[in-house]
Amino acid sequence: MKKLIPFLLILFGCVKIPEGIKPVENFEVERYMGRWYEIARLDHSFERGLVNVSAEYSIGEKGEVKVLNRGFSKKENKWKEAKGRAYFVDGKKERGFLKVSFFGPFYGSYIIVELDKENYKYSLVCGPNRKYLWILSREKQLPEEVKEKLVEKAKSLGFETEKLIWVEQE
Repeated sequence: MKKLIPFLLILFGCVKIPEGIKPVENFEVERYMGRWYEIARLDHSFERGLVNVSAEYSIGEKGEVKVLNRGFSKKENKWKEAKGRAYFVDGKKERGFLKVSFFGPFYGSYIIVELDKENYKYSLVCGPNRKYLWILSREKQLPEEVKEKLVEKAKSLGFETEKLIWVEQE
């Protein structure tokens, strides 16, 4: 446990935007609510080995965004869940920049850097640095041209897109 605490402080105690990254503007939180499927991610320990990963977002009683992340571990043959809460940084609800917490007072950045503004069907999300990246979709699959567009955007922002893990969605 002692080794885990510094890692959690580094990971979740960091609410910032990486240099050169801009959150989407004119963001509509109500349209973002609901289920999103994880299409791809950069590897990190808290999702390692999970398939059928999804995130469910809803508005809480106090205006916060409630988060429920789920994924299935084939190795353990069970579902894993993480519940959290997210808040808009500086109270700017029209900007896709939130801070999210799964562990008490520790927060990490949730930055929406690309979004299907017309239909809210896909998004590209990063964390406080270029080690955290997710491609999300309302459907379990994304058209190839949309995947390519999002990967190109991520690559142009300095993410190591060749290390993306394409998530199995059954």
